[in-house]
Amino acid sequence: MASLSTLLTLADSRLPTGGHVHSGGVEEAVTSRLVVDLGTLEAYLRRRIRTSGLVAASVAAAVHRGDLAPAQADAETDARTPSPAARQASRAQGRGLLRLARRVWPDADWDSLGPRPHLAVTAGRVGVVSGLAQEQTALSLVYTTMTGTATAAQRLLALDPADVAALTFGLAQLCEDTAEVAVRDLADLSDPLLDELAQRHAERERPLFAS
Repeated sequence: MASLSTLLTLADSRLPTGGHVHSGGVEEAVTSRLVVDLGTLEAYLRRRIRTSGLVAASVAAAVHRGDLAPAQADAETDARTPSPAARQASRAQGRGLLRLARRVWPDADWDSLGPRPHLAVTAGRVGVVSGLAQEQTALSLVYTTMTGTATAAQRLLALDPADVAALTFGLAQLCEDTAEVAVRDLADLSDPLLDELAQRHAERERPLFAS
């Protein structure tokens, strides 16, 4: 039960890691009229889960298993994140999670992660330290990939929170299935559209979200 409580806490949007200031590219997608309603938001979330969510979760699972040292995992994440803006967002969130992890588990070895690890790298180490199974580590990352973006879209489009919550419930099985794939091996999918959105957002004046 302790691991379940930890998983629920890590998946909580109130977790003070800085994730709430990132939209996962959906702010730019809304600005570009690619996401305009619940239907197009669902399509965007499915795309995020199956690509960037899968890749990040697979790196986290590899760190959790010990297949990748932190420096290797950082390099693998860089190689799988073509957009400099997306890399910066990942490292910002990784640093936020690392800051929290140092507070919660002060006796663990966090220095080996470096000062600005990618989110997936920090999540992998947190999974080990907190006693999660690698499948749970992967699921927490896939799930927050979805919910962080969904919440941002809800604010940007003034959607009914109940409708957005129902949408995320409907995508729960896809998150589970994606996490199962993530623990098998490193994924190397990329999505040129999401990379383009990340870069365009970084060049926009006064965006609401950091990414």
